[in-house]
Amino acid sequence: MEHIIDATHRKLGRLASEIAVILQGKTHASYDPKISGTDTVRVRNISKMVVTGKKYEQKKYYKHSGPLGHLKEKKLSDTLDENPEWVLRHAVNLMLPKNKLRAKRMRRLIMEK
Repeated sequence: MEHIIDATHRKLGRLASEIAVILQGKTHASYDPKISGTDTVRVRNISKMVVTGKKYEQKKYYKHSGPLGHLKEKKLSDTLDENPEWVLRHAVNLMLPKNKLRAKRMRRLIMEK
């Protein structure tokens, strides 16, 4: 089954948790945690997604390239302006269970501008 979600004026965290529940297959009566699920999720108007509070200016994403002193940080405001698809995908990815099924479930998340 395909779910189409419009992200206009939707909060980032609540949207990501709704998508994670659908991707796990918890909306079906025949839910089994060891099965990947079959539902796909299409998200539209991601650039119109909303972030509440001071998170827009204060939240930071970190990445480290390995050598000492190479910790890079980027604000949510910069990342959301450049690539809102990555922000939503990252939030959904962290809300799914950390197991072998996560990559299969993430493949069923389709982003549309």
